[in-house]
Amino acid sequence: MQDLFAEQLKALRAASLDRHLFEISSPQGPEITVVGRDRRTRRLINFSSNDYLGLANDPRLREAAISALQEFGVGAGASRLISGTQPPHVRLERALAEWKGTEAALCFSSGYAAALGSIPALVTKNDVVLLDKLCHASLIDAAKLSGARLRIFPHNNLRKLESHLQWARREHTGKRVLIVTESVFSMDGDRAPLRDLVQLKKQFDALLMLDEAHAVGVIARHGRGLAATENLSDGVDVQMGTLSKALGAGGGYICGSHDLIEWLINRARSFIYSTAPPPAIAAAALAAVNFLSSSEGEERRLLLGERIKLMQELLPRTGLNKEQSAVSSAILPWLVGDEQAALDLATALKSEGFLVPAIRYPTVAKGSARLRITVTAAHEENHIRSLCEAIKRLSRGGGA
Repeated sequence: MQDLFAEQLKALRAASLDRHLFEISSPQGPEITVVGRDRRTRRLINFSSNDYLGLANDPRLREAAISALQEFGVGAGASRLISGTQPPHVRLERALAEWKGTEAALCFSSGYAAALGSIPALVTKNDVVLLDKLCHASLIDAAKLSGARLRIFPHNNLRKLESHLQWARREHTGKRVLIVTESVFSMDGDRAPLRDLVQLKKQFDALLMLDEAHAVGVIARHGRGLAATENLSDGVDVQMGTLSKALGAGGGYICGSHDLIEWLINRARSFIYSTAPPPAIAAAALAAVNFLSSSEGEERRLLLGERIKLMQELLPRTGLNKEQSAVSSAILPWLVGDEQAALDLATALKSEGFLVPAIRYPTVAKGSARLRITVTAAHEENHIRSLCEAIKRLSRGGGA
């Protein structure tokens, strides 16, 4: 068995697809301290985090977590249906529903768990799931786990989606059809054509599930996401999101109707059979939602918008990136193509003081390796200018 793993690891290394953990000995922020394999530390400017609003180390969240820790202890002690539901969980779910403009909300231990529990509760054998090709792995895994018929449509390809919907209604009459997509896609930073998707789902009497993980906190007034900014919340049956990115805490959620949430409480296995999230984490997430709903939170979101715009203006458009359209999210991909070349560029940037991850297969398609640059409201202008200058110089020198 050990020889089997050794051979598989050797194959990964040969294809430049092996991965390694590394330790960060500081809180999340625009600058972090990275521990090397020799245990030496180095300070790097961090362009790898999903902490879009800089809330992961915000005093408001820390104080809320400490207060809940003192009142309720460390662990929840049981699953939510047994004795694990505590006031921070209840308050957070009420606040999420109000913030997202839905009847109710339900929190999970992670965004992955929210996907894995909800999709198999929504559809089952002989039902149909239609999934955008670039959806997150959690959505893909959940669709497979459900046992439903799974059809993939090319990224944001409405014509192919319509063809799949016609097939589903013709071949699976009377069965439930679920369309699954993301509002902002995690590796490309582009948006789903939500208005057209809602129109199609209504035309074919389907359900629509929207993963807002990379949109909440970034898009729409008070960071309520793509459904809110398009005024389409009523057209989205299942709004999924995470509390661990722009909200700076941890966990995932589903927002929707009262009936939907009651059904998930009874049928979402990742919710039923998991110990409840620690109350301190729920309290921190609630503090983040309250902050986003405030005028100060909106100022922070607008500052993030300014930082994104600056990065878009300064990031060089050369090589594979000449035709890149401007994204409207905090995720800016810098395409490299070859897996080893992407690693080499990430290493070169690290030597100059920047942490920018190289993203490779299977996270993205083979031959489309890239740097995934994420901008946060905590970045200073000089951080962004310095990174763009380094990418321009290294790319000119053959680094990309």
